[in-house]
Amino acid sequence: MTVTDLVSYEDALAAYDPVMGLEVHVELGTKTKMFCGCSTTLGADANSQTCPTCLGLPGSLPVVNATGVESAIKIGLALNCSIAEWCRFARKNYFYPDMPKNFQTSQYDEPIAFDGYLDVQLEDGEVFRVEIERAHMEEDTGKSTHVGGATGRIHGARHSLLDYNRAGIPLIEIVTKPIEGAGERAPEVAKAYVAELRELIKALDVSEARMEQGQMRCDVNLSLRPNGTEKFGTRSETKNVNSLRSVERAVRFEVQRHAAVLSSGGTIVQETRHFHEEDGSTTSGRIKEEAEDYRYFPEPDLVPVAPSREWVEELRAALPELPRVRRNRLREEWGISEHDMQSILNAGAVDLIVATVEAGADAAAARKWWMGELARRANEDGVELAALPITPAQVARVTALVADGSLNDKLARQTIEGVLAGEGDPDTVVDKRGLKVVSDEGALGTAVDEAIAANAAIADKIRGGKVAAAGALVGAVMKATRGQADAARVRELILEKLGVEG
Repeated sequence: MTVTDLVSYEDALAAYDPVMGLEVHVELGTKTKMFCGCSTTLGADANSQTCPTCLGLPGSLPVVNATGVESAIKIGLALNCSIAEWCRFARKNYFYPDMPKNFQTSQYDEPIAFDGYLDVQLEDGEVFRVEIERAHMEEDTGKSTHVGGATGRIHGARHSLLDYNRAGIPLIEIVTKPIEGAGERAPEVAKAYVAELRELIKALDVSEARMEQGQMRCDVNLSLRPNGTEKFGTRSETKNVNSLRSVERAVRFEVQRHAAVLSSGGTIVQETRHFHEEDGSTTSGRIKEEAEDYRYFPEPDLVPVAPSREWVEELRAALPELPRVRRNRLREEWGISEHDMQSILNAGAVDLIVATVEAGADAAAARKWWMGELARRANEDGVELAALPITPAQVARVTALVADGSLNDKLARQTIEGVLAGEGDPDTVVDKRGLKVVSDEGALGTAVDEAIAANAAIADKIRGGKVAAAGALVGAVMKATRGQADAARVRELILEKLGVEG
């Protein structure tokens, strides 16, 4: 089904109620893999970070990564989950071309964390609670590169290359309970949940959670049921969605696709689907297995995990300030409204503003530049704010140059432009481009005299009491100085020379 075959989103919601389930995989930032001592460093030569254990060779035995367990407990606690007193690993059997053991070591019916929730704030300030079914430990698969096809997928490829460096990297899979009641806001709820979860993971310092690098990815399960009914419909699962915007788009597309199929008398097939970034559509992958098809059984080579209650409480006491609490504190410190803070959050600017303040900027000035000029540039370039080639320290330096009068706002924008263009730090750009405010009284006085002489009629109006007309002379001086004069001082000089009190 293509985008043009869909029913409108409004028509879909008029007839059906969406139910979601979100499964988020998070790669942990451990130094070694989940069950062996191989490095997890990115960028190494293909298949150079492997050993008999993660390759599943006969006679090798796995050992659980203690830091991975600790990270899982921290995530569970931050998600308000109960932490199991005893749990164990299982083998999930499936044909994994990129998992040399041909099974995944995971957790099945005994996860380390269960029955939690995460409150997420929507753009209008409404708080929506997403209930968590479980958070369990497992290992990542390797990476397949399909060569020769037009799409980069296996269909049409001449051959595939397998890199097992990623196989065995620790993963935490966080699974929600069915998300009901979101209605037309289902796409927004999904995006807000994944965004809040990403901020939480980063705050815990257990992963960088960079979605564009696959360190965090979301499987979107969605079904529709006729309005007013309780029974869930057949679900689809859109796999490995790797950006917040794509999560939102995947939910919206699947709502429209399901509605189109059901409205035409068709049947939804339980399957996995691929998301296509270029148009926001999904296409069929494979028929989805049920749990029993994976033939789970307890992993015989690993002992159960039984975290002591004392250790769990020590980890709970050491949890950092969590994102929502931190945002509320910052909102009060910055003296801004909930709406303003939500806008900052939506723009991905919270940490950037905090870092800019820590580098010496005033909070209001930091917000002004990140949410103004820099947000505009990020939008034009189609990138996240954090991806712009400018650091919080550099933004703080620009604000300092404005504060001490070396730059006005126009010159500051030109300075930022130079930094983004790779011309150096702010001071270097200012020197190279000659951007400092003209503060020499003699030079300013001359420019003012010339403006008055060239605009005698306006000068007479000012002398006659129409002080507002001074703006035209200020503009003439600013033009003559290429915007590098201090506009406030120019106005003062104009009024002084014309014998008028400001």
